[in-house]
Amino acid sequence: MKAFNQERSTLVLALLAGLSINGACSALFSPAVPFSIFPLISLILTVWGLHQRYLRCAMAAGLPGIAASCFVLGVLIYSAVVRVQYPDIGSNFLPSVLSVALLFWIGFRLRARYWP
Repeated sequence: MKAFNQERSTLVLALLAGLSINGACSALFSPAVPFSIFPLISLILTVWGLHQRYLRCAMAAGLPGIAASCFVLGVLIYSAVVRVQYPDIGSNFLPSVLSVALLFWIGFRLRARYWP
């Protein structure tokens, strides 16, 4: 059960890292999104947390791919949310469809991993 909780928290940190890196890039480089320091703080804390987790224990086989997909899911979700708030940026159809497809893929992989 301890390994399951560690893997789950790694996936949540990867999702938060994706959200915060896209938030930081949007806050710094997009003129439509107002500047905020909080995505940068969140990015620093999540990367630090992932680094500490990496130093403490090794990842199980198959987990890095799921963690990378959670990171991409975070990027896509933030992109879709920002495009809903600021429609001048563009349509949110593609990020929304890709995030739902990626969410189903992650769910399928986790289900096959923990409940065979």
